[in-house]
Amino acid sequence: RGTVTAFSPFDARADAEALRKAMKGMGTDEETVLKILTSRNNAQRQEIASAFKTLFGRDLVDDLKSELTGKFETLMVSLMRPTYIFDAHALKHAIKGAGTNEKVLTEILASRTPEEVRHIKQVYLQEYEANLEDKITGETSGHFQRLLVVLLQANRDPDGRVDEGLVEQDAQVLFRAGELKWGTDEEKFITILGTRSVSHLRRVFDKYMTISGFQIEETIDRETSGDLEKLLLAVVKCIRSVPAYFAETLYYSMKGAGTDDDTLIRVMVSRSEIDLLDIRRELRKNFAKSLHQMIQKDTSGDYRKALLLLCGGDDE
Repeated sequence: RGTVTAFSPFDARADAEALRKAMKGMGTDEETVLKILTSRNNAQRQEIASAFKTLFGRDLVDDLKSELTGKFETLMVSLMRPTYIFDAHALKHAIKGAGTNEKVLTEILASRTPEEVRHIKQVYLQEYEANLEDKITGETSGHFQRLLVVLLQANRDPDGRVDEGLVEQDAQVLFRAGELKWGTDEEKFITILGTRSVSHLRRVFDKYMTISGFQIEETIDRETSGDLEKLLLAVVKCIRSVPAYFAETLYYSMKGAGTDDDTLIRVMVSRSEIDLLDIRRELRKNFAKSLHQMIQKDTSGDYRKALLLLCGGDDE
């Protein structure tokens, strides 16, 4: 359900030559660069980079960095990162230096499948010779940290048969841990939301509504706060629908004054080969907006052209 698929007929050498020509000498032909990089999938971009090095003895990413500027440069360089390195890199930057970007930790760890999380941890270790879990625990604390650690274990139950008895039990436990309790037993929320299977949790949310008269989101909103609240809500939204979660993320990255370009780039790049078509549909359905038109209105120049190509069309 991605907007970017394998380009055919594909010729890595021809693409590498076209890119070299576009960046050689005075001035850069940005149009050629963005057309090639947004219309090839990630695997093909890696082949182009390797052909580029073979033919010219130069690093394509280094050339992009020296020839392009600003948000357009960030977007093109992001497209050149292999998928798991892209996520690992985003996480590394979220926990580097002063202050932690909890938003990035929340978005990536709440939305990736257990298998994807395992790959990210592996790549993080290879690329940065550091353990991702250690790095994250060093920069976070409290219940927020605990839920991140649970998600990093990537041990969510596999989707299978749903045990109705356990559904009822989990819904009751959550009700007692939140609405019925003076204070909140966050641990119960962390364990259930962090480890049960997706189809099981969807049933738990329905049952919870029946028992309590509230959506689970309303309870989380009332009973928790700060980073833990945002992470729990992100997990619930991703259990319900990952595309709907990203539609909301994109909507708020462009709504109102100013644009959160880091989020916009991160989501467009990371979902372009997975479910961007579904995300576009959800955005249209839930916010009565077209992603294409929002990008059109909120961005400009080559950056806008490239984003619109990744978006892959308008939903009238």
